[in-house]
Parts: sequence; C-alpha cells; structure tokens
Amino acid sequence: MIELLDGLPEGVIGFRAVGTVTAGDYREVLDPAMDAAIETTGKLDFVIVLGEEFDHYSLGAMVEDAKLIGRPLSLWDRAALVTDRDVLIGIAVAFGGLVPGQFKAFPLAHLDDAIAWAGEGAATPAT
Repeated sequence: MIELLDGLPEGVIGFRAVGTVTAGDYREVLDPAMDAAIETTGKLDFVIVLGEEFDHYSLGAMVEDAKLIGRPLSLWDRAALVTDRDVLIGIAVAFGGLVPGQFKAFPLAHLDDAIAWAGEGAATPAT
C-alpha cells in the first residue's frame, strides 16, 4: 500500500510504501495527490520512502509507475527516493537520468534531508 506522509513543506507531497504496492494504490492515493499538487503548484516535488516495511511492487504497480513518465515533462521538479536498499537506489539512479527534473537518493536516516531538498524545489515558483 501507499501511505501519504504528513507534515511536509508546502508544495511537497510524500509517500511511504508499505507491504505490496498495487496499481490500485496509484489510482487511489498517488495519482490524486499528484493531481492536487499540480493543480496547486503547477509542478511535482515529492519524496517516496521505501523502508523496511516495503515488500515489493506488483506488476500492475510497475505499469502504473511507467505511466507517470507520460505526464508533461514541465511538471517534474524534484523527486527524492529514501531507502537503504542498494538495489533500489541503483535502479532508481539508472532510470533517474531518463526522467525530467532533479532526482536524488537518500538513506533512511536522512529522511529529513530528503524532505528539505524536495522543499527547496517547492519553494521555487513553477516556470
């Protein structure tokens, strides 16, 4: 499942993956939050946490994740991945260069740094 993170700077949206993430989590949680952020700020600055309680993405979730790239390139600003799983960091860094905007990975112990970094982007008006 995907849970929304609370207490983030204005303009930043955040998510925590718990257990198995499904396509329904994208449709019911992630997509509506992203749509609301775009409507409010005109861009996407976000943090996603894949901690110890995260198990895996279902095939449907992977398909939904791939669809995110279909959003207009101008919307993507900053994305912070927070995890201690080296393989996930490696995959994200490899694909991070293929998506627009800025991408940065942080260890779980630096969640606050990830949020602050994403918040720096949110503090800058959309162009």
